[in-house]
Amino acid sequence: MEHHEIKANTAKQKSVDVEPRKDNILDALIINIGQCGRFQIINYVMLCLPIICNAFYSVSYVFSASTVGHRCSISECDNLTSKFIEPWLNFSIPENNGKWDDCEHYEALSGMKGTCESRFFNSSRRVACDAGYKFKDRENTISREFGIFCSDKWKLSMVGTVNNVGQFVGIPLGGYLADRYGRKLILVITGVLSALCGLARSYAPDYYTFLSFEFLDMAVGSTLYPTAFLLAIEFVGPKHRVLAATFISSTYGLAEAGMGYLAGYILDWRVLLRLLYTPALLHLIFICYLPESVRWLLSQSREEDAIHTLRRVARINQRSLPEDQLNELIRTNRELLASSKASQGHYSARQIFGALGLRIARCCFLWFTNTLISLGLTLNSVGLNGNKFQNFSMVGFMQLPGIVLSMLLMHRIGRRWTLSMFLSSSAVLLLAMTLFCRR
Repeated sequence: MEHHEIKANTAKQKSVDVEPRKDNILDALIINIGQCGRFQIINYVMLCLPIICNAFYSVSYVFSASTVGHRCSISECDNLTSKFIEPWLNFSIPENNGKWDDCEHYEALSGMKGTCESRFFNSSRRVACDAGYKFKDRENTISREFGIFCSDKWKLSMVGTVNNVGQFVGIPLGGYLADRYGRKLILVITGVLSALCGLARSYAPDYYTFLSFEFLDMAVGSTLYPTAFLLAIEFVGPKHRVLAATFISSTYGLAEAGMGYLAGYILDWRVLLRLLYTPALLHLIFICYLPESVRWLLSQSREEDAIHTLRRVARINQRSLPEDQLNELIRTNRELLASSKASQGHYSARQIFGALGLRIARCCFLWFTNTLISLGLTLNSVGLNGNKFQNFSMVGFMQLPGIVLSMLLMHRIGRRWTLSMFLSSSAVLLLAMTLFCRR
């Protein structure tokens, strides 16, 4: 869902704090110390945590803020043993498109309280559910707990809107902070803060408290995916980067599919959020075990730290690290920093957009269109006929064939043509589906 944002961030990363000459030397070093060895595997497994967390947090509102099956409670007919579907609904509740109306019922004639017979209901007049609601199953969301039904349903849609506004704020802010203070530090801070916001949201006493923490959660947690993506790809050799990106994307899809099944088993939104957010506290272990980005360290003139990280990679992969290449990397890096226009290793927004403005605009447009397609299909899956939890999981699984196919095509025809073909195909298929459904 966020692949085009990654491409925009990656383009910025390569052009701003990694010059081509230095990048070639660093790639040569990575090839020597192992392109996909034990270190890369361990590093990759650790970085699956923020990828999985981001998959959970970006769409968890689909279940925590969804509407639940309900109908009007008919005081003349309902009792403690009543079921959601009863024979007397035929004359007490109107039917719309094959379903019982969930917001209105027929007016009961005055003076006939407690009498459940068709002749005591006025089918020409509908009234609101003044006696409350009867629920289809035991699923508990904020809709049920905070009484959000019918004319207040817009509040449920507002949760998704606030979630996306939080991402709009958090993604660029997180990228800026990661450039200034380091990828590792930002990943740890945002992972822990996101966990705390999510856990606090699970204890929200009312709707507006829930909404506030929904925004804060995504404002700090939306940067997890792009930051983890860059750290995971950086230590992988050039020949394996497309494969590594494919596995990261697959992890995201599998996480969404797993959340669907988990939500189908845990039908209480508070318990579900606690199960989804507690593992994010494990980001604290990254302080000790996750290496900082070598490219970022070099851009900050921290050559000794970068060399220490490279030696650690070589040691774990049981490979030798040529000292002459290390010296060449340090020399080249100092020359580039000395001639760079960046102030203390940081480029201004004007410099970035002056060099990459058109490319960033294109990537933002691609990310925007991709998000509309993927997020739209994901959100609408829960409204299809059948089990909404299984439908949601299937959308996660359906991402996998496309991810694998994109990997195969990128190796053969390149990234640009693959991206163009996939987006064009999506547009054609969605338009065809629309035309077919109208018939």
